[in-house]
Amino acid sequence: MANQSPDRRQVLTLLSKVAAVSQFSGFSRWIYAAEHTHEDHVQPRPAHYKLQFFTPDEYKTVDQVTELIIPKDDSPGARDAGVGEFIDFIVAHDKDLQYRFRTGVTWLNAFAIENHGRDFPALSPDQQETLLARLAFQSKQSPTEVQGQQFFKLIREYTVMGYYTSRVGLEQLEYPGLKFYSASPECPHKDDPEHRRLNARNS
Repeated sequence: MANQSPDRRQVLTLLSKVAAVSQFSGFSRWIYAAEHTHEDHVQPRPAHYKLQFFTPDEYKTVDQVTELIIPKDDSPGARDAGVGEFIDFIVAHDKDLQYRFRTGVTWLNAFAIENHGRDFPALSPDQQETLLARLAFQSKQSPTEVQGQQFFKLIREYTVMGYYTSRVGLEQLEYPGLKFYSASPECPHKDDPEHRRLNARNS
């Protein structure tokens, strides 16, 4: 799909919103962007994520849609970042989102069956992209598909949120906050270790 990258100010806002989510230890792939881990102190993670809200079939749909929104190419995609896990956890803890996501997933699968005779995850990638394009792009939207358009807008919002608040996603923005020195760099003023010249300038 089209480039979904937020600007850096949006990223900082997203990070502040989901900081509490990072305390959950059950994610197998999603890692909070601001979580710094050292090689000698890696947080253990479960081999498989245990669904908090979606059924396995619903999760297949959500996971596939997120991957189509931010696909894997030369860079990791939404699935690599564990965005499906992030959305499942967020929805499980927000009653207002639960109805919207569940009815949205149901609508999308019915839409797929109506057009191709199979639910969304069973379609070919080309068929999936064609259906989502009808919901995503204004020039292809139909008044009879408003519910699907609203659902696509919703899941795209949370896909972007989950991806760019993950460590994988923030690395794609080359966010400097993720960089750290393994050792402190040497001072460039070796001939003036007390920095008298700098102090003199500032006095």
